Amino acid sequence: MDRTHRLTQQALAQMVQLAHLLAHQAQDQDAAPLAAQICSHFNGPARGHHEAEETQIFPGLLASGNAELREHVRHLQQDHMWLEEDWLELEPHLQAVARGYFTDHRDFLRTALPEFATLCHQHMALEESLVHPEAQRGLVKPDTPN
Repeated sequence: MDRTHRLTQQALAQMVQLAHLLAHQAQDQDAAPLAAQICSHFNGPARGHHEAEETQIFPGLLASGNAELREHVRHLQQDHMWLEEDWLELEPHLQAVARGYFTDHRDFLRTALPEFATLCHQHMALEESLVHPEAQRGLVKPDTPN
């Protein structure tokens, strides 16, 4: 989980960088490969990360007797849904930029990329502050020294 979050942090920094590049048309040649890298991450490791959480981590946490934890997990599940919907809106624009088509996508992405990055940062902060530690506690066998 931590590795995917580090990679996601890098992809989010690339999003902010891409939004900046799109504001300066002279730097379009740098925007295409950056857009392709972002798409690769969010279509691969990030999506797989969410699927693993949904199937391997969240069910156990939802079954816990901790009402606060269950509430946070439900919030994260809702985040996954919203982030996926946002990604499905962003991706075609990023794919177009990756293929060298900037004009029709520049304004949308300059606004949408930083917003998506902010949502992802908030989501990861909740995971890292509460859910991941709880999940790790559950993964440690009782007879295993900490």
